[in-house]
Amino acid sequence: MRTLKMNLFLALTLLLIPSISKAQESTVTIEFDNAETASEVVQNYIAALQKGDVATMNMHLADHAMIYGLGGGLDSLNVAQHKENFKNSTDSFEHTIRQDLYLPVKVTNNWNEGEWVLAWGANTLTNKETAETIVIPYHTANLVENGKIVMSRYFYDMMNVMMAQGYKITAPE
Repeated sequence: MRTLKMNLFLALTLLLIPSISKAQESTVTIEFDNAETASEVVQNYIAALQKGDVATMNMHLADHAMIYGLGGGLDSLNVAQHKENFKNSTDSFEHTIRQDLYLPVKVTNNWNEGEWVLAWGANTLTNKETAETIVIPYHTANLVENGKIVMSRYFYDMMNVMMAQGYKITAPE
């Protein structure tokens, strides 16, 4: 688990660090005025998921927010689709978040400019009917503006999800 977190951190750090050719123009910092507020927004969003409170989750999203990496085959979800996705999930599963970690990062003068909160953790889903559980390590990158999440990118271990649904991995011959 620690190796996964470190690899995710390093990969995202590389994405957020400006390229060498733009090093003089771009900056990345973890100390900025809204760091604590931005981090609280994302922490409250995750806490609402753990409580199964989809309405509160959506309250932390801007009206025009886009969510990437959820919804099965869909490329992105708008706020209404996000609400439906998590309503279906919380109707069927209890979410327990553990080992969560939050890192606010501010990027200026680059394609990914803004105040970001990176979050890592493990989401244990417990099926409400069967009591079966599955642990899903996750990472999110959340762009926060004016106290709301305007974009969220989810990254999680799909292998755990697929194997829990009965899929088998077979090596090529």
